[in-house]
Amino acid sequence: MFTREAIEQAGEVGLNLVEVSPNADPPVCKFLDVGKYRFEAQKKANAARKSQKTQEIKEIKMRPNIDTHDYDVKMRNVTKFLENGDKVKLTLRFRGREMAHQELGMNLLKRVQDDVDEIAKVEAFPRLEGRQMLMVLAPK
Repeated sequence: MFTREAIEQAGEVGLNLVEVSPNADPPVCKFLDVGKYRFEAQKKANAARKSQKTQEIKEIKMRPNIDTHDYDVKMRNVTKFLENGDKVKLTLRFRGREMAHQELGMNLLKRVQDDVDEIAKVEAFPRLEGRQMLMVLAPK
């Protein structure tokens, strides 16, 4: 059908002629109400945005000489965060003379890494920033 005829027919029906796939040979067009079409497209985009899960970064703070029970509680939280699909930032804070024993902090973060090896991967390896040692874990 010629373009002019199609536009006239769309005008008679009270709709617009909309090109659906311009790359096809010949190009495919439809009779549509443009306002309604835009509304439906916007509705689909909003639904897609609503169903999208954003990934948050949860932070767990520890000290180098953490006790076993406290460590277990923190690790339960780490696994819970990772299973929910969030990243976990582990912050190890050094106070006073603990700065002289940074290997204790490194050993602790290595232990965390070994404990969550099945469910997480290390995104940012342990690094020292001032008096804190940081490590970021992401779910596999």
